[in-house]
Parts: sequence; C-alpha cells; structure tokens
Amino acid sequence: MRSRLSSRALGFTLGAAVALVALAIGAAPAEAGGKKGHKPAPADDDRDGARGACSRSANSLLSACRLELSVDAFETRAKCVNLADAEDRAECLGEIDDARSEGAEECRDQHEARRDLCEEIGEAPYEPDMDPALFQDPRSPSRTNPWFPLAVGNRWVFEEGSERVEIEVLDQTKRIAGVDCIVVNDRVSEDGLVVEDTDDWFGLRTDGSVEYCGELSRDYEVFAGDDPENPQLVSIEGTFKADVDGAKSGTIFMATPVVGTSYRQEWSATEAEDVGTVLSTTYRYGVNAFLDQAVPRALAELMCANGDCVVVADTSTLSPDAYEHKYFAKGVGLFLETNPSSGNAAQLIACSHDPRCASLPLP
Repeated sequence: MRSRLSSRALGFTLGAAVALVALAIGAAPAEAGGKKGHKPAPADDDRDGARGACSRSANSLLSACRLELSVDAFETRAKCVNLADAEDRAECLGEIDDARSEGAEECRDQHEARRDLCEEIGEAPYEPDMDPALFQDPRSPSRTNPWFPLAVGNRWVFEEGSERVEIEVLDQTKRIAGVDCIVVNDRVSEDGLVVEDTDDWFGLRTDGSVEYCGELSRDYEVFAGDDPENPQLVSIEGTFKADVDGAKSGTIFMATPVVGTSYRQEWSATEAEDVGTVLSTTYRYGVNAFLDQAVPRALAELMCANGDCVVVADTSTLSPDAYEHKYFAKGVGLFLETNPSSGNAAQLIACSHDPRCASLPLP
C-alpha cells in the first residue's frame, strides 16, 4: 500500500510533475484549501500567525536543512581528523565540501517542492479533523471504500524483479488520537530476505475516505561477511504517528476521487511528506497513452474492463525527483505501481478477496 518505487527518479520536481500530468489528462488544477475532513484556517485572520503557514513552514524546513548540513560537516570532520593515514585523512576532508554542495542542492529542491505544493493545496495550516465521531469501526464499517478495501484477512502480493511485497490486513487495531485504526502489515523481501517490515495504521471515515494515521517502518540489511545471513535492523526512517511530535495524518484514498485534486497523504516534517494527485477515475487501457506507460495490458484489461479504475500520481516533497503512478480497481484495491520513465512496475500477482484474483496474469 505504501510507495515502493520512490527511489527510482523521473527527474521532475513535484510541481513540474503535477503540471505535466495535468496537461496530459486535461485536468484543471485542484482548488486551494483543504479536502473534506480537513479544517482550513481563515486566510484573512493572522492573529495566531496562521497566514501563509504552508510557505512559512517550507522556509523553516529549508533553514533546518541547511543547519543540518553544517552539523554533518563538523561530525564528518571529527571522524576525518582521527584517521591515522595521511592520504585517507586528506581524501576524507576533501569530500566534505562535495557533500555539502550536494546536500545544499537537495535542500533547495525540497524547498521548491514544498512551495509548489503550497500553491496546489493553499496556505492554510494543515490540520486534519481527527474527531472520533467522524470515523467508523474499521473492523465492522457501515461504509467501505471500494478502491481501498480493508476487510480483515485481505491479502495482496506484488512482484518486481527480485523484489516481493506481501500485504495483509490484520485482525488488530491501534488507537491513534482517539481513532481506532486498522493495522496493515507490509513486508518487502529481496531474493528471499526481508528488507522492510512495516505496520501501517489506517482509519476509515464515515464518508468512506481512508485516513493514513501513521506507520512503524523497519528497514533491514545483510552485511558482507554476515554468517548466518540474518537481516539486521538498520533504520526506522519514515516512522510517524499522528499527533506525536507534530505529525499529522493524511488522506491515503478519497471517498470520491476527483481528477486534478492534490492532497497530503501524510505529514511529519522531514520524515513523511507524501502527496497524491488524482489523474483519472475512469481509467481503462488504450484510451490515454500517458497513463498506459509501463502498464501490463492483460492486467489492466482484467481489472479495468468497466472503465472505473482510479489512477493516482504519488510524489514526495522529501524526494522531489520521485514520481510514480498507482492503479486501483474497485473490489481489489491497489493492483499496480509504475514508474512511467524507467518502465519499472510492481505488479499484483496474487490477492484473496475478489474473483479476479484467480485470473491474474504473470509479470
């Protein structure tokens, strides 16, 4: 359910990517302001410093990024001067300036992406409404989301080359900010070894939209010389929980997707800043060449025969060059992630909860 291709870059900024896909689909830009379930602050009321909150936040994060570069440089210098070999020491010190230059460019790119997003969604403070009265019991909802089915026991398996992703809706809930969220386990393996194991927490609003309330992300790595080759926990980067340390939930899937709408899928400064843009709500193969890029025709024809698949562009202000398309079918949910530039695709090869699961074509 989470982004899997974000490291495979297209080379666009977030703003340029949104402009490109809008041009390709002939969609009008989304109106400024929040989406349903989110409370925008009055634009003309600055008594609490709310005016221009989005851009001001972006500017603060640019300053923080630049300060972090200085800290990293001093820490690296401390390590360099402790190298006994003069050549190694000189080489290490010489790399500091290159690293700072590269980091400064990344800071600028992130800042530009954040400011582009402010133009898309508006300047109001981002404050999702987490009133528990707006949410259902995720294990026995009265209204579900057909493109994002979260029934306990639902399973999906994706493959891309040597990578395998297994997703399962667990019979577990986690209360976050007073909201009961269903737990979805998302495990990634490469050549049979686990490289990522994540618990995602989703709330289901009464209108059918799905709120992304947080995740516990665990990254694993096997190092040369390890015996036995047991994956070792190396990072929990990307982990966030709504209402903890300023983190906010986001909409992972709208109740009624509207073409051209851009929205935050999550927000935790410098940790989780993914953005979605709805590209199509009537996708079927062969109508739009831009959306057909890297799409297996047999899979699309199986899932989208009625022309009611939804396509969402995923971007991130943390990785402005990252860009992918996600394809959702009613009753099945996510069935494909693609990088239109590289042609990479993570394709559904097995699922548990729809008759089409028995007829999935092999990659």
